Amino acid sequence: MEKKGEATGVSVGGDGRDPNVARSPRLEDEDAIREVPADTAEIEIEPIRLKNLPTRQSSIRQTSTDLRRTTSNVLAHVASRISTRTWPEPPPPPDGGLKAWTQVAMAFLVLFATWGYANSFGAYQAYYTQTLPQEPSVISWIGGIQLFLTLVIGPFSGRLLDAGFFMPIFLVGSLLQVLGIFLMSISTQYWQLLLTQGVLSGLGAGIYFTPAVSVVGTYFDKKRGLAIGLATTGNSVGGMIYPLLVRELIPKMGFARTTRVIGFVNTGLLVIAFTFMRPRLPPRKSGPLLELAAFKEPPYSLFLLGSFFVFWANYFTFYYIGSYGTQTLDLPLASASILVIIINGVGLPFRILTPIVADRIGNLNVIVPVTVLWVIVAFSWLAVRDIPAYYAFTVVYGIVSASFQCLFPSTVSRISPRLDTIGTRLGMAFGINAVASLTGPPIGGAIQRADNGSFQAPQIWAAVATLVSCLVLIAVRLQLGGLNLRTKC
Repeated sequence: MEKKGEATGVSVGGDGRDPNVARSPRLEDEDAIREVPADTAEIEIEPIRLKNLPTRQSSIRQTSTDLRRTTSNVLAHVASRISTRTWPEPPPPPDGGLKAWTQVAMAFLVLFATWGYANSFGAYQAYYTQTLPQEPSVISWIGGIQLFLTLVIGPFSGRLLDAGFFMPIFLVGSLLQVLGIFLMSISTQYWQLLLTQGVLSGLGAGIYFTPAVSVVGTYFDKKRGLAIGLATTGNSVGGMIYPLLVRELIPKMGFARTTRVIGFVNTGLLVIAFTFMRPRLPPRKSGPLLELAAFKEPPYSLFLLGSFFVFWANYFTFYYIGSYGTQTLDLPLASASILVIIINGVGLPFRILTPIVADRIGNLNVIVPVTVLWVIVAFSWLAVRDIPAYYAFTVVYGIVSASFQCLFPSTVSRISPRLDTIGTRLGMAFGINAVASLTGPPIGGAIQRADNGSFQAPQIWAAVATLVSCLVLIAVRLQLGGLNLRTKC
């Protein structure tokens, strides 16, 4: 339709322009621009100009735009590898069911073969002291290195669990631990025992231990403390069985054949665990190997600091509980081995009862009073003068130690913001405690040697370390829950 212009009488089109006037390509382009919807960005405008005006300047501009887009995509991909903000939230845990409780049962077998065996080193310590020419403080390096490697590998094996490699690392770790035990059976010198029982067995256990414990935590939420507590009873049961095997079989079968029996026991337990244990969460391929940002969180870093000091003293006491009996109270080796069995086994019911209470009122609300009792018990060792008192000390020390240890993994899980970071964070926590396990027994032994063989100085050192731990853990509780004792934390 056409209409007359009011002033000139010139015929114009419906858009108000003279149809007889030739329009430049630039004006055509501007019309096209005006017809583009408002929500389209400049990305659609540029191709139009390039089509109509293929100039060198516009080509350079397009190349620059493509380069910026490519760079942006690369940076976004890299950021997703080092940042945890883009990870999808994992599904909530079932908090029960046949498969979940099966993981608890398998973790029991894993801790039986790992920590039950490692915590029985007190029986080996007493045996090696009588059969090897080295000092007790030097012999304790065997067990110290074994525990150190069991824990220090945790940050790496835990991250491999999060990445979806649970089955391969469990298999490799099991093979290495069992191989170390069987090679230990043919070892006759200190350096051979250091490499087989200390390095090889510890390395293998470290590869599969942290992932196995972390898997249990991903299946539970409200019952997580109970689940992990039940799994850690394997620690106590194994801590009774292995010293008993050493005590009863070495006099009858000798060291080599006794060690092979232990090797076959571990082989059977780990085969069963490997058959039925399965991770629940999907693999988390992105993310850092170590989540160093976690150390900037005061509750996490302070909790690990407090745990370091208490485990420092704990491993010294566990390793020297038998040696103190033989050297100070003139106990025979068989009776000293009974003390190792008691300190490991007496905490068995408390590894179940303590997590039940913690699930109701909060982990730190239980850990703090347990540590206060631990301080009292640690200082009471200075007052032990006879065998009955020593048995009483061993019983109470085993109870408070088990009560704390069974809550350690679940507490780290509680203060971790995401389920799919539990493997990494728990591995980092075990790595910190690895230093305590490595240095605690040798430091205590060196203090004893410097004090002319007396146990009084290392007893004071262990008690003071426990006191420092108690003060740090109280600070963590106050930071999370304040002065209100009813706050669950």
